[in-house]
Amino acid sequence: MRTALVIGTGLIGTSAALALAGRGVQVHLVDHDPAQARTAAARGAGTDQAPEGRVDLAVVAVPPAHVADTLAEAIRGGIARAYLDVASVKGGPRRELEAMGCDLTGYLGTHPMAGRERSGPMAATADLFEGRPWVLTPTRETDTEVLNLALELVALCGAVPVVMDADAHDRAVALVSHTPQLVSSLVAARLQDADETAVRLCGQGIRDVTRIAASDPRMWIDILSANPGPVADVLAGIAADLDETVTALRALESSDEDTRLGGAAGIEDVLRRGNTGRSRVPGKHGAAPAAYETVTVLIGDQPGELARIFADAGRAGVNIEDVRIEHATGQQAGLIQLMVEPAAVTGLTAALRDRGWAVRQ
Repeated sequence: MRTALVIGTGLIGTSAALALAGRGVQVHLVDHDPAQARTAAARGAGTDQAPEGRVDLAVVAVPPAHVADTLAEAIRGGIARAYLDVASVKGGPRRELEAMGCDLTGYLGTHPMAGRERSGPMAATADLFEGRPWVLTPTRETDTEVLNLALELVALCGAVPVVMDADAHDRAVALVSHTPQLVSSLVAARLQDADETAVRLCGQGIRDVTRIAASDPRMWIDILSANPGPVADVLAGIAADLDETVTALRALESSDEDTRLGGAAGIEDVLRRGNTGRSRVPGKHGAAPAAYETVTVLIGDQPGELARIFADAGRAGVNIEDVRIEHATGQQAGLIQLMVEPAAVTGLTAALRDRGWAVRQ
């Protein structure tokens, strides 16, 4: 691939353009807002000047509602050898293109499974897709050259290709991406009118659950409008579980022992099913999840403290598998949770204490 045209310079489009430009591809940028394309160009994502001739690959990175029209215009204009989109929904746009009578041999629907809470070209990074799955949805019509160019794009962006059927993809992202966004927002919405005293008690659990609730509502309206059925199906299942859970919790208030036992059994069932489901979430590098132990350390909120504790762990010969930080309310300190292999806990704890760290039991 020598040349590419990125149509849409938001987070995903600009990040892909940065990755391509950084690997020597001549990237042209276009956006319905020329100022946004200029911003992406100023960040090194390419040029906002139109290409002189046909490019190797056109990447459509516009909201799902506009994907089909944008692709149809590009395909009919013959601006590229191959066309793909990066929208988070795949079945709908393809059916729209078919209804328009477009030649789809040169088109491939794709979806990089990466993103951030922030949007726009200023939030973009060249490494956004590093190590992340990038779904490709070829059909029997897809030209081999188009698939090869898509695979080259994925490789240049450092992502991992995953081939799926378009409708299977839409059902999958409804479960693992779109519904979690809504559930996160529903939980965060409970905080809107909560008493300030309650909000000040927020710990790592509520921060984990509500992190993605900070996402742009306008972007998510576009996404959910393109995949409403599969998301509604998942939410209907959650709603049924919620009804049963509410009934079980009410039973725990009963003065009748058998009723309370039934309520406890209902709560245990949903918690255990949650354990089982969580255990299926892939671990590091997409491998089976591993069981790590946690070493919790009090850490000051000063420059260099994180670097120092990581360096001390390295001197102890311990690899930090994962890390979380819980900030203390009203204090310039917090708790850092270092996830390590179980066999490394004793050695790491001793090494950190020797270097003056306050390790919590």
